[in-house]
Amino acid sequence: MDFALSEEQVAVRDLAAQIFEGKASVARVKEVEGTPERVDRELWRELARANLLGIALPEDVGGSGLGMVELCLVLEQQGRRVAPVPLWPTLILGALPLAEFGSPEQRHTWLPGVAGGEVILTAALDEGGAADPRRPQAKASAEGRLTGTKLSVPAAHVAARVLVPATDEDGAVSVYLVDPAGPGAALEHAETTSRQIHSHLTLDAAAGEVLGQAGQGARIVSWLLDRAMVGLAAIQVGVCEEAVRVAAEYTSNRRQFGRPLSSFQGAALKAADAYIDTEAIRVTMLEAAWRLAEGLDGSQQAEVAKWWAAEAGQRVVHTTQHLHGGMGADIDYPVHRYFLWGKQIETMLGGPSATLAALGQQLAAASP
Repeated sequence: MDFALSEEQVAVRDLAAQIFEGKASVARVKEVEGTPERVDRELWRELARANLLGIALPEDVGGSGLGMVELCLVLEQQGRRVAPVPLWPTLILGALPLAEFGSPEQRHTWLPGVAGGEVILTAALDEGGAADPRRPQAKASAEGRLTGTKLSVPAAHVAARVLVPATDEDGAVSVYLVDPAGPGAALEHAETTSRQIHSHLTLDAAAGEVLGQAGQGARIVSWLLDRAMVGLAAIQVGVCEEAVRVAAEYTSNRRQFGRPLSSFQGAALKAADAYIDTEAIRVTMLEAAWRLAEGLDGSQQAEVAKWWAAEAGQRVVHTTQHLHGGMGADIDYPVHRYFLWGKQIETMLGGPSATLAALGQQLAAASP
């Protein structure tokens, strides 16, 4: 596989890098972390002005008509700056499935607002424990009224709609668009490891609008999970790459026994291993993103990318924090945010053991 980016992809990456570097300084991220929303609205508007929020949306709803690889390049740059904006929930969990499965009315109601920065979306996939999002415990009545609890829904507190999988009275799964501020819906906010706000969503006969066609839910959720895992891996690439860069700079400038720390073999070997792990996350993410963009089956590749993001990602952020010594534990020093983001991504949509088990089930099912 050729991992070289096209000129257009390089332009997308460089534009995203310019915006994130210019708007998501360490001081600005710290300032936003102290707000109730934990969302950088100024940065969000800047991304909308550059049409990066519509990068993977169809042109007929105001998007650029590009694909999953380009979207992952934007997410990677978010990870480099650990920028507090709801890119992953809005674009991956909300906008992409709406663009793919939504009715014409649904697409034109919500997607132009996503591209313009006025609409935030998300999806509620976690019900706790080892529950499979493709077999939700939340129930839907014949009238489209939803009852159940969804845990840790990212950006639900600022979302206009939440995509909620639910099982109907006949056992079929559908995905519903739910207003998290509407009657029958209640949010309980929680702060995540990465200092973002995720909410537990409780539904009590809340009204839902079917996304696309009823009974398509398992297919929609499977389609969504593939892209969600790859999106998390893309953010982790940025997190790990910048953490390694910061650690390299620190150990090159910090001196012990008259020598830079980076010249000691132990430190150099740890940094080299972190670099190799980061590149493994990158190539597995790009392969999965490319397959999804080309309309190929990428489910196994998405699981592989997520496993590397979880298993290798946590190794990288542990190593880079360790290389900083006591400075790594100082919350006024920026490297600790990469540790927090790396650990958050490790456990989202299942940790490394759960991801590896899911991949093993896929491989076993595909065996003759």
